[in-house]
Amino acid sequence: MPLALPAVAAADPIPVELRRTGEGWELLRGGQPYFIRGAGGEASLAALAAAGANSIRTWGGDVGRLLDEAHALGMTVTVGIWLGHERHGFDYSDEAQLADQLERARQTVLRYRGHPALLIWGIGNEMEGFGAGDDPAIWAAVNQVAAMVKELDPHHPTMTVTAFVHGERIGFVHRRSPAIDIHGVNAYAAAAQVPALLRAVGATKPFVLTEFGPPGPWETPKTAWGAPYEPTSDAKARAYRETYETAVLGAEGMTLGSYAFLWGHKMEGTATWLGMFLEDGAPTAAVDVMTELWSGRPATDHAPVVGPLQLEGEAEVPPGARVRVRAAATDPEGKEIRLRWALRPESGEYLTGGDFRRGPPEIEGAILESTRDGALVRMPEEPGPYRLFLTAYDEAGKAGTANLPLLVKGQPRPRMPVAVYEDRFEGMPWAPSGWMGGVEHLTLDGDQTAVVHEGRAAVRIRYEGRSGWAGIAWQDPPNNWGDLDGGRDLRGATALELWARGEYGGEQVSFGVGLLERDRAFPDSAIARLEGIALTQEWRRYRIALKGLDLSAIRTGFVVTLTGRATPVTVYLDSIRFVR
Repeated sequence: MPLALPAVAAADPIPVELRRTGEGWELLRGGQPYFIRGAGGEASLAALAAAGANSIRTWGGDVGRLLDEAHALGMTVTVGIWLGHERHGFDYSDEAQLADQLERARQTVLRYRGHPALLIWGIGNEMEGFGAGDDPAIWAAVNQVAAMVKELDPHHPTMTVTAFVHGERIGFVHRRSPAIDIHGVNAYAAAAQVPALLRAVGATKPFVLTEFGPPGPWETPKTAWGAPYEPTSDAKARAYRETYETAVLGAEGMTLGSYAFLWGHKMEGTATWLGMFLEDGAPTAAVDVMTELWSGRPATDHAPVVGPLQLEGEAEVPPGARVRVRAAATDPEGKEIRLRWALRPESGEYLTGGDFRRGPPEIEGAILESTRDGALVRMPEEPGPYRLFLTAYDEAGKAGTANLPLLVKGQPRPRMPVAVYEDRFEGMPWAPSGWMGGVEHLTLDGDQTAVVHEGRAAVRIRYEGRSGWAGIAWQDPPNNWGDLDGGRDLRGATALELWARGEYGGEQVSFGVGLLERDRAFPDSAIARLEGIALTQEWRRYRIALKGLDLSAIRTGFVVTLTGRATPVTVYLDSIRFVR
């Protein structure tokens, strides 16, 4: 049965094409020149349009409503088609996974190709990884998807998006992927170098700066214990301006426009690093700057300016120590501001590739005193890294931010709980990459929302073999069968807890922690099992006891096996966590 298009998509599509000019490249929409002034993210689309932007970028998923809203606002959408990442367990040598990926891309194109808000097909995002980007199997799959897209929809260009332009990316995109029309580039601290790097190697295709913003957590100076220093919100705003003026406006003929990152909020490195808005919705100075650049209208009310926090004394202190920090926060219009201080545990993860992360909680009672000039902070008794945040709000609800890494000396313990699965596979420490047994009869969905214990989604595993068994191991790094180092130090955990249920009840399963025996080069430091389980149709909690085991290197964070029967076996899993 064909998929139904969103209601507004009954209108005729607006054709988009690339044209070569004497000065370089130009994007035409409906026959008229179109320069992309856009952002990526999930904050208000109406606010984005009001700021002077004309386009929004997505990475994948169901975008029917977004297309409708964009069309109503006179905006366009670069529709992302997500391609698998190896760090999430996708195997580009697996024909079944490739066929499924291609079919999902086909369904996306059939669903949205007639929508008048569609601008470009964004095929994949950093699927080549962070290394040299030279795996021919990945690029063959990218080009295959792009060729299929062009066959189904000759009226919209194709683009693939890479992590910067180093390694073999330029060669694969510009010379060995003929079905790709546009090179999308994600770049931060070195974004200004993108045009020159493309010119230097004789790039043959135009580019779109598909993500840009301040230097990322992986690009700034670090403390002695490895915590990166985050720029203030004012310094970030200057970075947006400098990048836009050099790598976008300064690359006429090469670039078709850009998408600022991120029109919204997300946890990446810290909860304030890459979002143009805070978690509570407050816009920062980055919104002021991009509004001026998109619309040509300077802001009439600017976000507060917060200077770098100044520490009195050392950043490495004993447990329970008191730390005094000086601050300087002002409102550019001279109006009153409100300050908010918070101490949080450090996330410790700075190169996530955009994967979902939960923000560390605020530590209650840590702020002993606070004034316009600074704060007195009581550090926790628990050793480990922390970060002190200052947020200044003006009367209009705009915000300025600064923060400072701190360390409580001593041997830190792993913070609990540690999640194996919470709402999605992306961002979790282990990937469900270790498929075993009758895998030809096995399917896995980590984003199903029909049957959920808590949160937004849960895992659904289905085994259609009439006998035998199949299983999945959550591995770090992905596809690690004991020949790769990795794993997590979980000392301090006493159990792994999870919730599970069957489709009908009676499904035979087993759960475990660890899988790799001592005969492997890199074994799991402990192995524990919970076997002979018959699931019920109701959610139940299961617990694997780990107390007394060596949990210093758990490379296989979770294992589930299913036993076949005459009818298919369907199992649901949720809230899989190591607990203290």
